[in-house]
Order: sequence, then structure tokens, then C-alpha cells
Amino acid sequence: MRIAMVGLGRMGANMTQRLIEGGHEMVAFDLIEEAIKIAEAGGAEGARTLEEVKEKLEPRRYVWVMVPSGDPTENTIWWLSDILDRGDVIIDGGNSFYKETLIRAKYLAEKGIHFVDVGTSGGIWGLKEGYSMMIGGEDDIIQELSPIFETLAPDKEMGWGHVGPNGAGHFVKMIHNGIEYGMMQAYAEGFDIMRAKEEFGLNLHQIAEIWRYGSVIRSWLLDLTARALTENPTLDGIRPWVDDSGEGRWTAFEAIDQNVPAPVITLSLMSRFASRELDSFTYKLLAAMRGQFGGHSIKKVED
Repeated sequence: MRIAMVGLGRMGANMTQRLIEGGHEMVAFDLIEEAIKIAEAGGAEGARTLEEVKEKLEPRRYVWVMVPSGDPTENTIWWLSDILDRGDVIIDGGNSFYKETLIRAKYLAEKGIHFVDVGTSGGIWGLKEGYSMMIGGEDDIIQELSPIFETLAPDKEMGWGHVGPNGAGHFVKMIHNGIEYGMMQAYAEGFDIMRAKEEFGLNLHQIAEIWRYGSVIRSWLLDLTARALTENPTLDGIRPWVDDSGEGRWTAFEAIDQNVPAPVITLSLMSRFASRELDSFTYKLLAAMRGQFGGHSIKKVED
């Protein structure tokens, strides 16, 4: 298939590369010229404007948007809606708020443009490991796009699926990230308790490695925790400042709207707020985990 990737940040660039390696033809666009040149060196055909993106695709056109949520996504989709033709397809693979996705899907439908929302997990490791994708949209359009999803996923039949109509993909990804908040918090607190038990002289990295195999709490997050503790066992130089990118807040709001008790997810979000006022190993480890799986920036002591 031939598809355009709009947005060549780390994740968009990695997805472009994985698709090229999977035999797909890629058109690559970004506001940063150097990002386009890197994509071209990897086998993509570069485009310098969104109009040029359209010119380099044959109907039906498939345009994957991979830019930050909020205004960047909003503006990009609106611009594309004025450029693309009826019957073309826009895919939003970012972490958009599902209620905004519903608005965009309705607007695009009125213009005859198909919309697919893809909640994407995999972070900076997706190029190697594949991406987990939760997909919302029309059945026939998603079936058309299945070769793309099969290439990006860890396996053709695993790690991706059509979960419902427009909005469902981003909704499920929102809940996924809310769960992630709670899991990260539990790991960080547990390791902090062990660190505090000084008379045992526990080696936290060793314990993380033990738990990675056979334990009921083994997970990829634990793998990345072990990696972070290998690189910096005492987390020296890391500020205990844990950002939140929105999904945890949205999940907490949704729990309230649906009258569903979600104390672990909600408290893990509140804990991130508290991290910005405290000095704690727990929060340093949380920050280190975010750096491991998502390449998120870590605030250093001097920041």
C-alpha cells in the first residue's frame, strides 16, 4: 500500500521506517526539513506541503496523522479536510481525547472523508517490537487498512484490533494509559519501600531481574524498570517530577461520568501532581520509567 505519514517525530518516523521495511510505499511530511530528509534517506518520498502530500498519493488516499494531541492534531486534520477529496481517509494515530475524535469524525463525514482513530502503544520500542493498536472506525475502511496494521503490529494476528466505531480506539487507549499510571505507581512505591529497608542492603536491580521471570507481577514495565535501575541504580541526578500527558486525567473524568469507582488510577494521577512538590525515590523511578518506554524527557536536578 501507499500511505502518507504526517508528523515525523520519533514515533512517526519509526512507524514510517517499519512500514517501509514491510514493503509499503511511504510519503513523509513534517514541518522540520531535517526530519523529511531522514525519512527520504530511509526510503520514503518526501513532501514539503500538505498539498504535495495529496499530489503524491493516488485515490483512495490514506493519510496517517502522527502529531501531538490537541491543537497540532486539530489544525492538521482541518487543513487536510480542505485539501483531500471525498472518499479519502485520515487516520489519527496520536493520543487524542476521544470526545474530540467524535467531533472530528462527524465533521469529516459531512465532507465525505473517512476517519479512523488508532490508539497506539509501543513508544520508542515500536520499531523493534511492533505497536499495539486499538482501532475505531468503519468496518470496510479498517479492512482496507489491515495490511498497514498487520505490518505495524507485533504479529499479523496479534496486538491490534477493530474495537468499535469512531472514538472507540482513542477511548480504549485512554483507559490503557490510565491503567498504566496505576501499574507504574505500584512498582515505584514497592521499590521505594525496599530501598528504605536499609538493614537488608537490598539490590533493587537484582530484585527487578528476579521478578521478570516467573513472577505474577512480571511485565514490560518491570523490564523497563530493571533497565532504568541498571543504567542508574540510585537514580542520581533525576528530579522527582512526573509529568502527565492527559490520558490519566481523562480516564479519571470518565470514571466519574460513568459512576465507576477507580481509586487506584485516580490516586496515581494525584500522586503525579504531588511529585512536583516532593523529593522522593518513588517519583524519580516513575520519571525514569516514562523515559524508558516513551522517550519522555526527564528533568535533571539542575533543571
